[in-house]
Amino acid sequence: MGGAQRNERRKRQTEQRPGAVVAAARQAPADRTRIIVVIIAVVVVGAALIAFAVISNNKKNKTEGQAIAPQTSAASVSIPAKREGGTVLVGKDSAKVTVDVYEDFLCPFCGKFEQTYHQQIDQKVQAGELRVRYHMLPLLNEKSDPPGYSLDAANAALLAADAGKFVEFHNSLYAAGTQPEEGSRGYDDDQLIKLGKDIGITSPAFAAGIKSNKYDNLLNAELEKAEKTPYLQQDYGNGQVGFGTPTVASGQKIVDISDPNWLNLLS
Repeated sequence: MGGAQRNERRKRQTEQRPGAVVAAARQAPADRTRIIVVIIAVVVVGAALIAFAVISNNKKNKTEGQAIAPQTSAASVSIPAKREGGTVLVGKDSAKVTVDVYEDFLCPFCGKFEQTYHQQIDQKVQAGELRVRYHMLPLLNEKSDPPGYSLDAANAALLAADAGKFVEFHNSLYAAGTQPEEGSRGYDDDQLIKLGKDIGITSPAFAAGIKSNKYDNLLNAELEKAEKTPYLQQDYGNGQVGFGTPTVASGQKIVDISDPNWLNLLS
């Protein structure tokens, strides 16, 4: 077949397939459009991921450089509190009812419990109706980032009790908007020391005890004891039985704090 014949054949094939030529012509800009759309989508997703990472990191490190707002009142200042080993007993010796409150300074449910009931508890303690033995436990010690906040805060609270400022220190760490979130950064030694100064602790033993982790062994022993105490074990459903925070006990019996009237039912 000669060159002229081949050219004539291609011409006839082209004339027989006009739709293919048009489709090919249209396909090229369509492909370019899809490529542009994909590039834009990748850029948008990348920007969203970067923004999410920045926001998450800021949230995680929310406590960094933040002063802890001191919570003080005339009532809290006058409430007696004394350290007993790894616990703190708050209230008058003449009170007819004593309850044990088990908490972790990182525990979000403990924060809600305190924000809901601490004023009522303080009022009953102030009136001489109630004594509260606080067990500040490092149950979630590995759940802050970096780990260790639960134990550091509990140690500082015992030292605040030595200085006569437990109630103010305790209430400050549980105040709304102050408590660190689980999985995030807690408060460091310097921030805890500054809170102590802001509520009136002047003894150098407070800062020294924080830096040396003075009561860590006592607090770890308290946690181990609570986890092995039979009447403190609760059924959380789905076959999960164990100790958790917050827990309130009276007379070796767990108090149902889901009842809003639980304080008035104590006897």
